[in-house]
Amino acid sequence: MTSAKKDKVIIIVAGLIIGVIATLLVVAGNPKNMGFCIACFIRDTAGGLGLHRAAPVQYIRPEIIGIVIGAFVCALAKKEFSPRGGSAPMTRFTLAFCAMIGCLMFLGCPFRMVLRMAGGDLNALVGFVGFIAGILVGVVFLKKGFSLKRTYKMNTSEGVILPVVEVVLFALLLAAPAFIFFSEEGAGPGAMHANVWLSLFAGLIVGALAQRTRLCMVGGIRDVVLFKESRLLLGFAAIFASALIVNLILGFVNFGFTEQPVAYNDGLWNFLGLFLVGFACCLLGGCPLRQLVMSGEGNVDSAVVVLGLLLGAAFCHNFGLASSGEGPTPAGKIAVIAAIVVVALIGLVNSRKKEA
Repeated sequence: MTSAKKDKVIIIVAGLIIGVIATLLVVAGNPKNMGFCIACFIRDTAGGLGLHRAAPVQYIRPEIIGIVIGAFVCALAKKEFSPRGGSAPMTRFTLAFCAMIGCLMFLGCPFRMVLRMAGGDLNALVGFVGFIAGILVGVVFLKKGFSLKRTYKMNTSEGVILPVVEVVLFALLLAAPAFIFFSEEGAGPGAMHANVWLSLFAGLIVGALAQRTRLCMVGGIRDVVLFKESRLLLGFAAIFASALIVNLILGFVNFGFTEQPVAYNDGLWNFLGLFLVGFACCLLGGCPLRQLVMSGEGNVDSAVVVLGLLLGAAFCHNFGLASSGEGPTPAGKIAVIAAIVVVALIGLVNSRKKEA
């Protein structure tokens, strides 16, 4: 077997495992079609820390902690832990902030988009079309020379800050001091979660597998367009396939646009929400899952992206931008359009024509 074929087999197997894990987390207590959602879980964590006071979505999610720590341990084991950063931090923060606005308009990240489709939610299929469109627009900027410039080597202490913060968050989750917030049972998605240790273990596995395979939904579509390379996309196809099979076995599939868990059926805003996510993340160089994994590898720029996602989620809920099962808010619609404009301006400012 050639090296290329071996890599494809590995990423397919990893995707199949991740899809099963994500679906079984729903059985264990996570919301339906949300065994894993990077955006939603970061939003819940922001609420758990009191950065927003939306009571239905407050809980420090162990899955996020596990992804970062799993990637960190795997990177150390493979001698791939490499602290680096300094590439347009404020621009990255802004792009991540905008990406979270899109995620909370759609009610999910690209990972949850795949899981929603595997659960029969056809609204996610509409979002998927928007996601592809956003990445294609981002590719246009890449072809025009878009760049956030080079990164620089940094001290080891810089690279370990986020993994250490994740350990502290887990300690806070277990200790549950008065200043940590938890959604009350029955109050909303934040109150629906699997066992703490099971969630952490699932995150560790996903983080390690994603680090090993470089799994990235944005990168998968981008690479198909730019290089005709489908390896990364195969991983998410495998997640969809295994999640769909397990959902069918468990009777979790509900094909249609209506009565979908934590979703709404306004096609335009599902499309535009993920269009914004695809566009912003293409310029960032990776989806939210990939950014978490890279932060575990010591990438300080990705840690800044994670911070942008966290504060973006808090802002969305504090100022009424986030959608709900009832649909998008007027403020959220304005924010999505404004964010698309901001991302386009960032793309223009940071692009240069290639020399003849």
